[in-house]
Amino acid sequence: MNAPTPDMARHMANAVRMLAVDAVEQAKSGHPGAPMGMADIAEVLWNRHLKHNPANPKWPDRDRFVLSNGHGSMLIYALLHLTGYDLPMEELKHFRQLHSRTAGHPEVGVTPGVETTTGPLGQGLANAAGMALAEKLLAAEFNKPGHGVVDHFTYVFMGDGCLMEGISHEACSLAGTLRLSKLVAFYDDNGISIDGHVEGWFTDDTPRRFEAYGWNVIAAVDGHDPLALDVAVRSAKAQAVLPDGRPTLICCKTVIGHGSPNKAGTHDVHGAALGAAEVAATREALGWTAAPFEVPMDIANAWNAVERGQVAERTWRVRFEAYRTQYPLEAAEFERRVAGDLLPVFSDKLPELLAAIAAKPEAVATRKASQNALDALAPRVPEFFGGSADLTGSNLTNFKGCVRAGRDQGGNHMSYGVREFGMAAIMNGIALHGGFIPYGGTFLTFSDYSRNAIRMAALMKLRVIHVFTHDSIGLGEDGPTHQSVEHIPSLRIIPNLDVWRPADGLETAVAWAHAIKRHDGPSALCLSRQNLPRLTDVGMAESIRRGGYVLSDMEGVQAVIVATGSETSLAMEAQAALASEGIATRVVSMPCTNVFDRQSEAYQALVLPLGLPTVAIEAAHPDFWRKYVGRTGMVVGIASFGESAPASDLYAHFGITVQRVMESVRTLAHRAAHRREIWMGSDDRSHGALSEQIVLSTT
Repeated sequence: MNAPTPDMARHMANAVRMLAVDAVEQAKSGHPGAPMGMADIAEVLWNRHLKHNPANPKWPDRDRFVLSNGHGSMLIYALLHLTGYDLPMEELKHFRQLHSRTAGHPEVGVTPGVETTTGPLGQGLANAAGMALAEKLLAAEFNKPGHGVVDHFTYVFMGDGCLMEGISHEACSLAGTLRLSKLVAFYDDNGISIDGHVEGWFTDDTPRRFEAYGWNVIAAVDGHDPLALDVAVRSAKAQAVLPDGRPTLICCKTVIGHGSPNKAGTHDVHGAALGAAEVAATREALGWTAAPFEVPMDIANAWNAVERGQVAERTWRVRFEAYRTQYPLEAAEFERRVAGDLLPVFSDKLPELLAAIAAKPEAVATRKASQNALDALAPRVPEFFGGSADLTGSNLTNFKGCVRAGRDQGGNHMSYGVREFGMAAIMNGIALHGGFIPYGGTFLTFSDYSRNAIRMAALMKLRVIHVFTHDSIGLGEDGPTHQSVEHIPSLRIIPNLDVWRPADGLETAVAWAHAIKRHDGPSALCLSRQNLPRLTDVGMAESIRRGGYVLSDMEGVQAVIVATGSETSLAMEAQAALASEGIATRVVSMPCTNVFDRQSEAYQALVLPLGLPTVAIEAAHPDFWRKYVGRTGMVVGIASFGESAPASDLYAHFGITVQRVMESVRTLAHRAAHRREIWMGSDDRSHGALSEQIVLSTT
């Protein structure tokens, strides 16, 4: 790409600055400082180096661009508009307004050309590492001599805030270890955050920090000198293709709010509109005479990238067709993977695989049942990319025939090291890039470390799978630091996250199949360390897919027992013991409340009749279950932290036992019988009111 003249480069950068200034001013909300400070960097990257096609934002071999400092969202919105994406000026005029495509922070799936949702600082950088990892893995798998069909860069803008967040260490350390050489990060070193000059709380030697990670560092680049910036980018791209190529950090010294005569270089321009007087002064200082939201035609034409983007894509498609001629099977597989479609054999063989799993009589921990499911499913899901945060032997996320990926080794399973948050955010980046279904494991209690990345996956509707083992006090002697109590309920209330807690091998396999098939959001599998008995048969598979179902029923049911995971077997034991006393119960297994809640009201009422008293049992905080048992139902759970002891002792100590379930059912059955007696003996005048009380009390 040809460089513009110095004057035109300055005008092009000022177009970005003033669109950001005008949009934030009109909204009276936003962050103009970063777009103004990084406009020159953006001109150099987007106008001279970035390989993209505004007419087709999703073509596979485009470069990826991530704005990790997502508060500066008007930077990317201005760039997308100017280069020709489907983001008209009217959308910029509606910045931060309801239902606009220019939200306060960039959102993937909302704005064409936005590759990931950013805002929580540091996560965009970690997403970019995941994208670069996906590119490297796909290239290792699909590229052939003379046929480089996967060959693109991942560029990321980031600021001081991204580097202060601990996730930056997790992601950048791993990126350096893996030599993700096509990852290029631009550090907006302006020395300002919301509280003011960062020297009071951030004095890291960032270049040396990244050199220690194993990055290629280009230090002390003037972020307002297009020539110096262009040289730096060319240097980064040149070393990326070397055998020992490394990710690159370009340290750009900038002035936040560059162009604002009175606020540049201060925290006043970080997160607030400039104000009418300062906007006018900025226009004068920059020599920008165009009206708000207007870009002179010569500058607009210089920015437009549609034609060269179409040329870049056509060039790649010619290469890909040559690849298809010589490697037709690989080409078809690449297209399937990028499209996110599953192999037909997955669905075709699934009933047979589930039947084989359901036929196994032995008691196993659901973490082992999960590995058994992976052994059966992985050969039909070549896009799997698994891993664990240094707990593979405990999470059992590896499977027969998996290949460990590393610095110079492609594969389908990775040891992420003790980096739970980094792993989760990197998996998001892998999913966003396309070509893989990522999953990763850790202990459930450590989901706290990765929780915000899990939330972001749910917000972005990504097909990411989290494997959380050691899901309760059932893990035993490791004690309360590792025993999850509140985690499952809290994960369940994240919108769009499906949380599975299966009770046996078949439920575990169905959970895996459901998570693999799901295109519109992440899933979490919460699995036991202790062995659990087989409770289901293959005929229940379709019912399990509905999230909650009747596992065992009786004539003349007087109460319902709802359970998940390791406590489901306790429910079954309680049902048998209560039957000997003449109390008939129904056992409902609810491996995924989120999926159950999406079923029709008729189905939910069929499984959990409103008129039947209900007991829920789960070795977790009990409050969540009130939505199912009501105020008059009972929950057998644990509302305190655990203890260090063998699992069987802990279950007895905390009263998560068959006896306690039986006592709860007896109590509810007695209350229900007493109400019926009162109801039957009431006169006509009180009948209606009493009936209403009974209905309310049982719902």
